[in-house]
Amino acid sequence: MRRTTVAPMLTVLALGVWPGAAQAQDFRWHGRLAAGKRVEVKGVNGDVRATLATGGGSEVEVTAAKHARRSDTSDVKIEVIEHEGGVTICAVYPTPRRARKENTCEVGDSWHSNTEDNDVTVDFDVRIPAGVLFNGQTVNGEMSAEGLKADVKASTVNGSVRVTTTGVAEASTVNGSVYVEMGRADWTSELEFSTVNGGITLILPSKLDTEVRASTVNGDLVTDYPMTITGRFGRRRMQGTIGSGGRSLSLSTVNGEIRLKKST
Repeated sequence: MRRTTVAPMLTVLALGVWPGAAQAQDFRWHGRLAAGKRVEVKGVNGDVRATLATGGGSEVEVTAAKHARRSDTSDVKIEVIEHEGGVTICAVYPTPRRARKENTCEVGDSWHSNTEDNDVTVDFDVRIPAGVLFNGQTVNGEMSAEGLKADVKASTVNGSVRVTTTGVAEASTVNGSVYVEMGRADWTSELEFSTVNGGITLILPSKLDTEVRASTVNGDLVTDYPMTITGRFGRRRMQGTIGSGGRSLSLSTVNGEIRLKKST
């Protein structure tokens, strides 16, 4: 595994001054990844937006803009880890003085980042070739991955998630809606979509075989698929089988509607 921290003088270019904000800066990383490799982008404050590389391009390109009203944007580093499985890129904030663990960039789902009295926002823009997988995370911001042609995993905490891909997808947030349209329905492990304050819309291929668990507290459950119900059926909770089952699908929210729809 090769770990590199990108030096500000090499990767950051002045863009000018945002109204009422500190000077904005640019970050750019690009490189070729084979189909099946993965791009991970991890933010804290700011949006993450991924789209398909234009013109059938074969290179991954990740750019980022940093801005703030009062904090020093140079205190937030963008770290790049190139590894056998692909590339991981993180916005690494200064570690708070009383934190028990240092903020780091890590490969995989787990990583550590706490912020304290820091209003720097880092917005990521990602261009991904067909066949390259994408994992996107942020905490305070919108998460979108649209028009992709491989598997996607996307999450935030405060913001909505929107994913459209020809592959398989998984998505979650806490405060925001979840909208996912995916072209394959051959996942092997449990697939989960969740929020607390927001609705869930999941659009799947018309041919679908899965076990389904869906629950909401304040909202309705709507499905386009015929379903064999297991146990009691209610407006706000259902468990059943679509087609011949064989895999697991979980959908949950507290305040919002759940819609399970067939692609047209």
